[in-house]
Amino acid sequence: MVSAKVIDLSGNAKGDIDMPEVFNEVYRPDLIKKAVLTAQANRLQPYGPKIHAGMETSAVSWGSGRGAAQIPRIANGSRAARVPQSVGGRRAHPPKPGTDRTEKVNKKERRMAIRSAIASTANSDLVSARGHKFDAELPLVADNALEAVEKTKDVISFLQSAGVYDDVIRAKDGRNIRAGKGKVRGRRFKDKKSILIVAGNDSALFRSARNLSGVDVVSVASLNTEFLAPGTHAGRLTVWTESAIADLEGMFV
Repeated sequence: MVSAKVIDLSGNAKGDIDMPEVFNEVYRPDLIKKAVLTAQANRLQPYGPKIHAGMETSAVSWGSGRGAAQIPRIANGSRAARVPQSVGGRRAHPPKPGTDRTEKVNKKERRMAIRSAIASTANSDLVSARGHKFDAELPLVADNALEAVEKTKDVISFLQSAGVYDDVIRAKDGRNIRAGKGKVRGRRFKDKKSILIVAGNDSALFRSARNLSGVDVVSVASLNTEFLAPGTHAGRLTVWTESAIADLEGMFV
Protein backbone atom coordinates (compact mmCIF):
# COMPACT_ATOMS: atom_id res chain seq x y z
CA MET A 1 0.00 0.00 0.00
CA VAL A 2 1.23 3.50 -0.87
CA SER A 3 1.72 5.84 2.08
CA ALA A 4 2.41 9.55 2.13
CA LYS A 5 3.38 12.27 4.55
CA VAL A 6 0.79 14.86 5.49
CA ILE A 7 2.19 18.39 5.61
CA ASP A 8 0.77 21.43 7.36
CA LEU A 9 0.54 24.98 6.03
CA SER A 10 4.19 25.56 6.94
CA GLY A 11 5.33 22.58 4.89
CA ASN A 12 6.25 20.51 7.95
CA ALA A 13 5.31 16.83 8.19
CA LYS A 14 2.59 16.19 10.76
CA GLY A 15 2.07 12.48 10.20
CA ASP A 16 1.56 9.71 7.66
CA ILE A 17 -1.53 8.61 5.76
CA ASP A 18 -2.30 5.39 3.89
CA MET A 19 -3.28 6.16 0.33
CA PRO A 20 -6.31 4.44 -1.27
CA GLU A 21 -5.91 1.33 -3.39
CA VAL A 22 -6.46 3.44 -6.53
CA PHE A 23 -2.84 4.65 -6.24
CA ASN A 24 -1.66 1.11 -7.04
CA GLU A 25 -3.35 1.13 -10.45
CA VAL A 26 -1.18 0.19 -13.44
CA TYR A 27 -0.11 2.99 -15.81
CA ARG A 28 -2.23 2.88 -19.00
CA PRO A 29 -1.35 5.83 -21.26
CA ASP A 30 -3.45 4.37 -24.09
CA LEU A 31 -6.66 4.46 -22.05
CA ILE A 32 -5.85 7.88 -20.60
CA LYS A 33 -5.40 9.33 -24.09
CA LYS A 34 -8.62 7.72 -25.28
CA ALA A 35 -10.63 9.11 -22.35
CA VAL A 36 -9.25 12.65 -22.73
CA LEU A 37 -9.82 12.79 -26.50
CA THR A 38 -13.36 11.48 -26.04
CA ALA A 39 -14.14 14.19 -23.49
CA GLN A 40 -12.75 16.87 -25.81
CA ALA A 41 -14.69 15.54 -28.81
CA ASN A 42 -17.97 15.55 -26.89
CA ARG A 43 -17.55 19.26 -26.08
CA LEU A 44 -17.33 20.32 -29.72
CA GLN A 45 -20.09 22.61 -30.91
CA PRO A 46 -21.68 22.15 -34.36
CA TYR A 47 -20.17 24.42 -36.99
CA GLY A 48 -20.60 25.07 -40.69
CA PRO A 49 -21.61 27.72 -43.24
CA LYS A 50 -25.06 29.06 -44.05
CA ILE A 51 -27.02 26.72 -46.27
CA HIS A 52 -26.88 29.22 -49.18
CA ALA A 53 -23.30 30.44 -48.58
CA GLY A 54 -21.59 31.35 -51.84
CA MET A 55 -24.84 31.12 -53.82
CA GLU A 56 -26.19 34.61 -53.11
CA THR A 57 -24.47 36.34 -56.02
CA SER A 58 -25.28 38.21 -59.22
CA ALA A 59 -22.95 35.99 -61.26
CA VAL A 60 -24.10 34.75 -64.68
CA SER A 61 -22.16 33.20 -67.53
CA TRP A 62 -21.09 35.37 -70.47
CA GLY A 63 -22.00 32.57 -72.84
CA SER A 64 -20.01 31.48 -75.88
CA GLY A 65 -18.12 33.63 -78.35
CA ARG A 66 -16.16 35.67 -75.80
CA GLY A 67 -12.98 33.63 -75.78
CA ALA A 68 -13.44 32.93 -72.06
CA ALA A 69 -14.61 30.02 -69.97
CA GLN A 70 -18.39 29.77 -69.65
CA ILE A 71 -18.51 30.03 -65.88
CA PRO A 72 -20.67 32.43 -63.85
CA ARG A 73 -19.04 35.84 -63.41
CA ILE A 74 -20.23 38.69 -61.21
CA ALA A 75 -22.09 41.53 -62.89
CA ASN A 76 -19.98 44.50 -63.99
CA GLY A 77 -16.80 42.45 -63.60
CA SER A 78 -14.99 39.31 -64.67
CA ARG A 79 -14.40 37.55 -61.36
CA ALA A 80 -15.88 34.07 -61.20
CA ALA A 81 -18.39 33.13 -58.50
CA ARG A 82 -20.81 30.40 -57.37
CA VAL A 83 -19.10 27.37 -58.94
CA PRO A 84 -16.58 25.59 -56.68
CA GLN A 85 -14.07 24.75 -59.44
CA SER A 86 -13.05 28.41 -59.94
CA VAL A 87 -11.06 30.90 -57.92
CA GLY A 88 -13.56 32.95 -55.92
CA GLY A 89 -16.25 30.27 -56.02
CA ARG A 90 -18.01 28.58 -53.12
CA ARG A 91 -16.58 25.60 -51.27
CA ALA A 92 -17.52 22.26 -52.75
CA HIS A 93 -17.79 20.27 -49.53
CA PRO A 94 -17.90 22.60 -46.51
CA PRO A 95 -18.26 21.32 -42.91
CA LYS A 96 -21.78 20.06 -42.25
CA PRO A 97 -23.42 21.29 -39.01
CA GLY A 98 -25.28 18.01 -38.73
CA THR A 99 -22.11 15.91 -38.61
CA ASP A 100 -21.87 13.72 -35.50
CA ARG A 101 -18.39 14.34 -34.06
CA THR A 102 -19.01 12.68 -30.70
CA GLU A 103 -16.94 9.73 -29.56
CA LYS A 104 -17.63 6.94 -27.10
CA VAL A 105 -15.52 5.14 -24.54
CA ASN A 106 -16.46 2.03 -22.61
CA LYS A 107 -17.43 2.57 -18.97
CA LYS A 108 -14.76 0.19 -17.67
CA GLU A 109 -12.11 1.78 -19.87
CA ARG A 110 -13.05 5.27 -18.69
CA ARG A 111 -12.92 4.26 -15.04
CA MET A 112 -9.60 2.50 -15.46
CA ALA A 113 -8.24 5.57 -17.26
CA ILE A 114 -9.07 7.88 -14.37
CA ARG A 115 -7.69 5.41 -11.83
CA SER A 116 -4.47 5.19 -13.83
CA ALA A 117 -4.28 8.99 -14.09
CA ILE A 118 -4.75 9.31 -10.32
CA ALA A 119 -1.96 6.79 -9.66
CA SER A 120 0.31 8.68 -12.08
CA THR A 121 0.23 11.76 -9.82
CA ALA A 122 2.34 9.79 -7.32
CA ASN A 123 4.99 8.87 -9.91
CA SER A 124 7.83 11.40 -9.76
CA ASP A 125 9.26 10.31 -13.10
CA LEU A 126 5.96 10.89 -14.93
CA VAL A 127 5.43 14.25 -13.20
CA SER A 128 8.93 15.39 -14.15
CA ALA A 129 8.41 14.16 -17.72
CA ARG A 130 5.44 16.55 -18.07
CA GLY A 131 7.84 19.43 -17.34
CA HIS A 132 6.67 20.24 -13.80
CA LYS A 133 9.18 21.84 -11.42
CA PHE A 134 8.98 20.69 -7.82
CA ASP A 135 11.09 19.83 -4.80
CA ALA A 136 8.70 17.65 -2.86
CA GLU A 137 7.99 14.01 -2.12
CA LEU A 138 5.05 12.61 -4.04
CA PRO A 139 2.18 12.01 -3.51
CA LEU A 140 1.72 15.41 -1.89
CA VAL A 141 -0.99 15.44 0.81
CA ALA A 142 -1.89 18.61 2.71
CA ASP A 143 -3.63 19.11 6.01
CA ASN A 144 -7.36 19.93 5.83
CA ALA A 145 -6.49 23.41 7.12
CA LEU A 146 -5.50 24.24 3.54
CA GLU A 147 -9.16 24.13 2.50
CA ALA A 148 -9.95 27.08 4.79
CA VAL A 149 -7.31 29.39 3.30
CA GLU A 150 -9.11 32.44 1.93
CA LYS A 151 -6.26 34.63 0.69
CA THR A 152 -4.20 34.01 -2.41
CA LYS A 153 -0.99 35.14 -0.67
CA ASP A 154 -1.52 32.42 1.93
CA VAL A 155 -1.95 29.81 -0.82
CA ILE A 156 1.31 31.02 -2.37
CA SER A 157 3.01 30.77 1.02
CA PHE A 158 1.87 27.16 1.37
CA LEU A 159 3.01 26.23 -2.15
CA GLN A 160 6.40 27.76 -1.45
CA SER A 161 6.71 25.81 1.79
CA ALA A 162 5.66 22.61 0.02
CA GLY A 163 8.34 23.11 -2.67
CA VAL A 164 6.01 23.36 -5.66
CA TYR A 165 5.58 27.10 -6.25
CA ASP A 166 8.33 27.08 -8.90
CA ASP A 167 5.86 25.29 -11.14
CA VAL A 168 3.42 28.20 -10.91
CA ILE A 169 6.23 30.54 -11.98
CA ARG A 170 7.01 28.17 -14.87
CA ALA A 171 3.40 28.37 -16.03
CA LYS A 172 3.32 32.15 -15.66
CA ASP A 173 6.50 32.61 -17.70
CA GLY A 174 5.30 30.12 -20.31
CA ARG A 175 2.34 32.19 -21.49
CA ASN A 176 2.70 32.79 -25.23
CA ILE A 177 0.78 34.53 -27.99
CA ARG A 178 -1.02 32.02 -30.17
CA ALA A 179 -0.03 31.61 -33.80
CA GLY A 180 -2.79 32.00 -36.39
CA LYS A 181 -6.26 33.51 -36.54
CA GLY A 182 -7.14 32.41 -33.02
CA LYS A 183 -5.49 35.65 -31.87
CA VAL A 184 -8.53 37.61 -33.06
CA ARG A 185 -11.09 35.06 -31.90
CA GLY A 186 -10.87 35.54 -28.16
CA ARG A 187 -8.02 33.08 -27.53
CA ARG A 188 -4.97 35.26 -28.00
CA PHE A 189 -2.80 33.52 -25.42
CA LYS A 190 -1.77 29.92 -24.83
CA ASP A 191 -1.37 29.14 -21.13
CA LYS A 192 0.56 26.38 -19.42
CA LYS A 193 -1.00 23.98 -16.94
CA SER A 194 0.49 23.97 -13.46
CA ILE A 195 -0.65 22.48 -10.13
CA LEU A 196 -3.91 20.63 -9.61
CA ILE A 197 -5.39 20.96 -6.12
CA VAL A 198 -7.98 18.34 -5.16
CA ALA A 199 -10.03 19.53 -2.19
CA GLY A 200 -13.45 19.23 -0.56
CA ASN A 201 -16.65 20.58 -2.11
CA ASP A 202 -16.95 23.61 0.18
CA SER A 203 -13.29 24.60 0.13
CA ALA A 204 -12.31 28.27 0.07
CA LEU A 205 -9.52 27.31 -2.34
CA PHE A 206 -11.94 27.51 -5.25
CA ARG A 207 -11.70 31.30 -4.89
CA SER A 208 -8.34 31.88 -3.26
CA ALA A 209 -6.30 29.80 -5.74
CA ARG A 210 -8.15 30.55 -8.98
CA ASN A 211 -5.94 33.50 -9.96
CA LEU A 212 -2.67 31.54 -9.86
CA SER A 213 -1.20 30.76 -13.27
CA GLY A 214 -2.07 27.28 -14.47
CA VAL A 215 -3.58 26.19 -11.14
CA ASP A 216 -6.87 24.27 -11.11
CA VAL A 217 -8.92 23.44 -8.02
CA VAL A 218 -11.38 20.56 -8.24
CA SER A 219 -13.37 18.30 -5.94
CA VAL A 220 -13.13 14.52 -6.06
CA ALA A 221 -16.67 14.30 -7.46
CA SER A 222 -15.65 16.53 -10.41
CA LEU A 223 -12.31 14.83 -11.01
CA ASN A 224 -11.73 13.52 -14.55
CA THR A 225 -8.88 12.42 -16.78
CA GLU A 226 -8.65 15.83 -18.44
CA PHE A 227 -7.78 17.51 -15.14
CA LEU A 228 -5.29 14.77 -14.25
CA ALA A 229 -3.74 14.42 -17.72
CA PRO A 230 -3.95 17.69 -19.68
CA GLY A 231 -3.19 17.16 -23.35
CA THR A 232 -3.48 13.38 -22.77
CA HIS A 233 -0.16 13.38 -20.83
CA ALA A 234 -0.51 11.82 -17.38
CA GLY A 235 1.50 12.83 -14.31
CA ARG A 236 0.16 16.25 -13.39
CA LEU A 237 1.65 17.81 -10.26
CA THR A 238 -1.19 17.37 -7.75
CA VAL A 239 -1.82 18.46 -4.18
CA TRP A 240 -4.38 16.36 -2.31
CA THR A 241 -6.08 17.34 0.93
CA GLU A 242 -6.82 14.77 3.62
CA SER A 243 -10.56 15.03 3.02
CA ALA A 244 -10.03 14.48 -0.72
CA ILE A 245 -8.05 11.32 0.03
CA ALA A 246 -10.90 10.13 2.25
CA ASP A 247 -13.42 10.81 -0.53
CA LEU A 248 -11.35 8.74 -2.97
CA GLU A 249 -12.12 5.57 -1.00
CA GLY A 250 -14.59 3.54 -3.02
CA MET A 251 -14.62 5.98 -5.95
CA PHE A 252 -13.94 5.02 -9.58
CA VAL A 253 -14.32 1.27 -9.01
